[in-house]
Amino acid sequence: MAARASWKGHLKIGDIGCAVALYTAVSTSEKLSFNILNKKTGNRVERQFVDSETGKPVDREDQVKGYEIEGGRHIVLEPDEIADLMPESDKLLTVSSFIECNDIDKLYFDRPYYLALVESEDAEALRLLARAMTDENVAAIAEGVLFRRNRTLLIRPDGHGAIIATTLNFDYEVRSAGTTFKNIPEIKFEKEMLTLAQHIISTKSGSFKPEDYHDRYDAALVELVKAKMEGRKPPKRNAEPKGKIIDLMDALRESARMAGKSGGKRKATPARKSATKQRKAS
Repeated sequence: MAARASWKGHLKIGDIGCAVALYTAVSTSEKLSFNILNKKTGNRVERQFVDSETGKPVDREDQVKGYEIEGGRHIVLEPDEIADLMPESDKLLTVSSFIECNDIDKLYFDRPYYLALVESEDAEALRLLARAMTDENVAAIAEGVLFRRNRTLLIRPDGHGAIIATTLNFDYEVRSAGTTFKNIPEIKFEKEMLTLAQHIISTKSGSFKPEDYHDRYDAALVELVKAKMEGRKPPKRNAEPKGKIIDLMDALRESARMAGKSGGKRKATPARKSATKQRKAS
């Protein structure tokens, strides 16, 4: 089945424009999903909103949004009042500026989409933009109304022929790291500890391969459902070994020893070169 566009409109950079569509780049549709059932009857359970005082169901047309204030009272917002505040969509993604590709903290990244052509006659304009951004190593900041909200997007070529449009979190949505790390003190480490840590890093150097990583919980759920369908006993969960608390220096030495055993000869990395120099110096 062909992918269905999540949004269609126009990308506008100054006087240049082209029709584009956004396709979700990350999907959860492959994950196992469940229905909630009545254990006694086996029938599906329906969700209802009920009045917290009377316990009676509340029809959809009688449901309104409310903001709670002191004393358990609420400010009621009528549907038409909220609708009047919704931004009107002009189906435009307007590029406001170009920035260096690494000039934005990835904490602001929200959801990625593939930005693709709608009409083949716009191919030249979009490919020209992608090529220019690649050559200049920049990304575009665009603004528009997506899914009834004002959104900011980072648009960039991925180097493999695709163009990625990532919605960005607003500044107030990203928490400051200062409150989390304010109680962590500065620590001075012995040279041997740093050398051992660098050695471990050098022997574990590699590259990220997404296909090597799997959601073990989701895979176990699939196997459980499959076993029940086939009338087999559900698989037993393997017990994970319990870790023991040991001294940090002893742990580093043991990790370095095991890495040296299994690592074999590897190409020297900057971390390994640094560790070698420090050992010679000491």
